[in-house]
Amino acid sequence: MSRYNACEDLLDRNVAAGRGEKTAFIDPRRSITYAGLAMETRRFANVLTMLGVRREQRVALALLDTVEYPAAFLGAIRAGIVPVCLNTLLAAEQYAYMLADSRAAVLFVSAPLLPVLRPALAHTPDVTHVVVIGPGAEGKELEFADLMDKASDQFVPVDTHPDETAFWLYSSGSTGAPKGTKHVHTSLMETARLFAKGVLGLREDDVVHSAAKLFFAYGLGNALSFPMAVGATAILNPERPTPAAVFAMLEKYRPTVFCGVPTLFSAMLHDEAHAAHPGSSRLRISTSAGEALPEHIGKAWKQRFGTDIVDGVGSTEMLHIFLSNHPDDIVYGTSGRAVPGYDVRLLDDGGMVEVADGEVGELYVRGSTAADGYWNQRDKSRATFRGEWTRTGDKYTRDASGRYTYCGRADDMFKVSGIWVSPFEVEGALASHPAVLEAAVVPAADEDNLLKPKAFVVLKPGISADGLEAALKDHVKAAIGLWKYPRWVEVRESLPKTATGKIQRFKLREEA
Repeated sequence: MSRYNACEDLLDRNVAAGRGEKTAFIDPRRSITYAGLAMETRRFANVLTMLGVRREQRVALALLDTVEYPAAFLGAIRAGIVPVCLNTLLAAEQYAYMLADSRAAVLFVSAPLLPVLRPALAHTPDVTHVVVIGPGAEGKELEFADLMDKASDQFVPVDTHPDETAFWLYSSGSTGAPKGTKHVHTSLMETARLFAKGVLGLREDDVVHSAAKLFFAYGLGNALSFPMAVGATAILNPERPTPAAVFAMLEKYRPTVFCGVPTLFSAMLHDEAHAAHPGSSRLRISTSAGEALPEHIGKAWKQRFGTDIVDGVGSTEMLHIFLSNHPDDIVYGTSGRAVPGYDVRLLDDGGMVEVADGEVGELYVRGSTAADGYWNQRDKSRATFRGEWTRTGDKYTRDASGRYTYCGRADDMFKVSGIWVSPFEVEGALASHPAVLEAAVVPAADEDNLLKPKAFVVLKPGISADGLEAALKDHVKAAIGLWKYPRWVEVRESLPKTATGKIQRFKLREEA
């Protein structure tokens, strides 16, 4: 029988290699070495045993990004118990759904999140214990520090199988109820091998800071599996990644690798309070995912900070990036080529025929890090996981060199005069105007009930909307073509987004 435990490979291997005294994680309160983290994961595994949690049961982690997160996540995996990573920016009803859906036996929660989580517990009979990290435990709630102090620091890793479920991530739920996505033990190191090492060239001397949080597939790779795979150091921040918070982290810790999302890169570039901030003096590369990076943002970042952003495409279902630019081959405005180790293809609307270069098709990907399906959602599993191939729901074009350009989500695309319109392309043209901070484009019906683009825009601080609509229409016509311009432009204070920063165009479509 094959044996593989992800905690051993990511953590114990570093200690055995002589990195025990090297700093693994730093948060604003404290740091922890690889040896210290290994001990904490053993204690945590014993805490789970003390609480009566058995192998293959699930425990929910509603934790902010502090050093306790990797201790809990990897400690559960060491014990053959499945951590379920919960988004820390949700409402009580969403937590109630996920806790009930996952049937988690124990909830580990950071103290600042208690006011939101407590109301959810009334609807989650499977949760037998609530363990609080930080001060604030009340009633029957248990204190994490007390449990860890009582637990032995000796624990032999469970003989888990390479194909055994190691952890869950919930999809963002941007178009419906979130889906519990099951990942196996080998996938964490596989993403590190293929992307972190193979594309980014991550090194042992790197210091990594990810603004994307650990509950997010992208952030879990950036801030946990990637640095641990090479024995590097990760900087964690429990605060929300506002421009001010991120600039403070860049200045204090001077990371060599910074991982963000397009919305954040844009906000940082346009943050007036930090207009002269130099960023990290040691920064050598940045990464972007979550949504495609507009060309003008990538170029503006490179001009200001002197380093590139490697833009890539990943998903909760594939765990991390499978389509990407390369540090030595970046074309802003494109998503690059397939990461070595993955195969990608574009299929027609029927999902059967591969489209030609230059034509719009739906992106499918094949690779070793695909999830083992969704929990208790058989129909959706079948629709997404098709044999070796995973359907992404993204529309792309491919050029003759094998480089892919994002067009939009399959349910965001629409036709004008019989020709596909890419909302992302129109949004990029709008956002390249000096008055626009961000934009979203959806179809809307005109007086003849024909679909045309409608734009919702957020303006930069201090910009007046007076007389701007005509200028924006002309700007789009000049940038990408006469027939793609938005027939209506509506200025908003903000755009609806998921907790991970993706624009929820379906809400704007409903309005339009």
